[in-house]
Amino acid sequence: MTLSIWRYAHLALAIVSSLFLLILSFTGIILAIDAVNEKTQAYQVADLNTIHLSQSIPELRKVYPEIIEIAVDHNQFVRIDALDEEGNTIKGYINPTTGEVLGEIKPKSQFIQWTTALHRSLFLHETGRIIVGVVSFILLLITISGIVLILKRQQGLRHFFSKINRDFFAQYFHVVSGRLFLIPILMIALTGTYLFMARMEFMKKSNENIDHSIDVHTEKADVKDFEIFKQHTLADIEKIEFPFMDDDPEEFYTIKFKDRVATVNQFNGAIIKETKYPYTAALEKLSLDIHTGRTNVIWAVILGLASLNIIFFIYTGFVITFRRTKTKIKNKYKATDAEIVILVGSENGSTLFFANQIHKQLLADGKHSFITGMNQYQKFPKAAHLLVFTSTYGIGTAPTGASKFEELLLKIPQEQQLQYSVIGFGSQAYPDYCAYAERMDQVLAAQEWATRFLDLHKVNDRSIHEFTNWVHHWSEKSCLALATAPSLYQTKVVGLKKLKVVKKTTEDHATFTVILKPTEKVKFQSGDLLAIYPANDHRERFYSICQYDGMIQLEVKLHPNGLGSNFLYDLKDNELIHARIMSNPEFHFPKAPAVIMIANGTGIAPFLGMIQNNKKTPLHLYAGFRYNNTVTKRYQEFAQEEIEKEHLKTFHFAYSRELQAQYVMDLIHEDAQLFLEHLENGGVIMICGSLHMQRDVEQVLDGITQSQKGKILQYYKDNNQILTDCY
Repeated sequence: MTLSIWRYAHLALAIVSSLFLLILSFTGIILAIDAVNEKTQAYQVADLNTIHLSQSIPELRKVYPEIIEIAVDHNQFVRIDALDEEGNTIKGYINPTTGEVLGEIKPKSQFIQWTTALHRSLFLHETGRIIVGVVSFILLLITISGIVLILKRQQGLRHFFSKINRDFFAQYFHVVSGRLFLIPILMIALTGTYLFMARMEFMKKSNENIDHSIDVHTEKADVKDFEIFKQHTLADIEKIEFPFMDDDPEEFYTIKFKDRVATVNQFNGAIIKETKYPYTAALEKLSLDIHTGRTNVIWAVILGLASLNIIFFIYTGFVITFRRTKTKIKNKYKATDAEIVILVGSENGSTLFFANQIHKQLLADGKHSFITGMNQYQKFPKAAHLLVFTSTYGIGTAPTGASKFEELLLKIPQEQQLQYSVIGFGSQAYPDYCAYAERMDQVLAAQEWATRFLDLHKVNDRSIHEFTNWVHHWSEKSCLALATAPSLYQTKVVGLKKLKVVKKTTEDHATFTVILKPTEKVKFQSGDLLAIYPANDHRERFYSICQYDGMIQLEVKLHPNGLGSNFLYDLKDNELIHARIMSNPEFHFPKAPAVIMIANGTGIAPFLGMIQNNKKTPLHLYAGFRYNNTVTKRYQEFAQEEIEKEHLKTFHFAYSRELQAQYVMDLIHEDAQLFLEHLENGGVIMICGSLHMQRDVEQVLDGITQSQKGKILQYYKDNNQILTDCY
């Protein structure tokens, strides 16, 4: 199977599952943190495997006259449900040798319960579980195809962990971190798939029931002498249910082990009945432990990092794909009419960029130039020059777009004499520097119809200086004028505008406002995006624009290590920056009978400008924040002023971290009838802020519209009544 098939399969699977993988990865990170947090609680009992039931139960009986059950969870916390000597109900974590209560049992927070439900079923119940299971299987296939790609890139297992050529960060990170987190991600995918199959009962096996001879002897023995209690420690069990009545022979101990359940006579400790679980149950439990990391704090941390890495995998994977496809090739002439043919073997797009710059100049000079991939080699009946631009992939092998070139070259000789030049791209950090370009230069030299025009030229680490050296020599010898200015061969961001810092607030370090004024006339409106380049490279950071009086207002949350937010926070008055204004027409203020705006945090930014510029459309603002602080008070004052100007009809704020915690979804529930009438009357709802908030809001709205009107929210989305700009 060729490399391209594996690569396309890898990409196709990633595209199909990317949204769900992002959701599962984000929630997986949160649940991994929760698993680690559980381990920090001081309830864990050391050496459970040395504390026998015959030791623990008699001691606990001294403290608790009536015990309902004892349980040992995956954290090695021992829980008890019992009554003390005063008849008080005791439910908590205990020391199993003394009965001392170590802490109360607290249920998971609503956020963790919500995250768990989202992770397991996407809030879609059985359908969601099926989707999650399928996505887990797809992740398994993605991992396998990724392994194959690395093996092919590194020419086998022997070089699996060899040094990687750093063409650009996304490609380097994708491969290196892929190798580093290979096993954790494989385990996540494998166990996730198995848990799905087990819960769907694809491998259902029956329990095995074993009846023991019934011992009618009712003389009561001491619990510490029960053989089963002497044989087993607390580490062996998950739960013990105690007899309800101490003197009733029909009441038993029920001991739930990891692999079976035993019913035990409460008088003499004889096993009455056992139910053994099938091996599939043990595999399911093992899969759950591995998938969640709940039994080991180090593994939980690794799983959290692996989940985070999946998010970056998706990002870097799409960056790599974009880099491979972003260079636009335009052929003015057909291959059969070309006098200069440029063949390109590019792995990540950078080689293609250099070749395309030459191609465009030749076309501009009136030459019949034709550019194509090396795998598209064919007869070129009018060609006089052949330029081969190629990188080297893996251990001296052909890049993807050139894998068939040598075979085609030998099969399809040109019928006329032509001159050729080979330009190799690679890195001197590797022993196989430009090895494939060297081989192609030699193969071409062996063809009777080909004459070397220039010696093989190598370009190290995409050096513009080394490339322009070749341009100079080829241009001089061919008498075809090509530019040697380095700037022409640099990828650069276009459309940058100078913006002057007018004001920056600092009253709250968590959230601040930046007001920028373009130094030249430029059209934009609230809802558009501003791309800044804080590191003076091609890394963009995007912010939603509030436009008022021709100025750009940004509401920014300061992240401790945030590249963009720290760059903006450090700006000084009157400082100039370069940025790109990007039109975002899908989130411009709509023409509608009424508009409801829903935001959380800095997502309120575009709405501030829309409200100020509003003339007659009835507007309602619903916004959620963490705290009622100086920033939100400023928003309140702004909203009140806009109400007085009749630009805004109502506003409603919720604060999730205050004493009376409330979310924007709660506000929607309270005004459910308003939202319902708004949508039914053709009104538009705009949502800006976090993706989590968007999902929650849409879920609430969907519940309202379905229960009241029998319409799913998608009906209104299809009618362009729900506009979103979330991140």
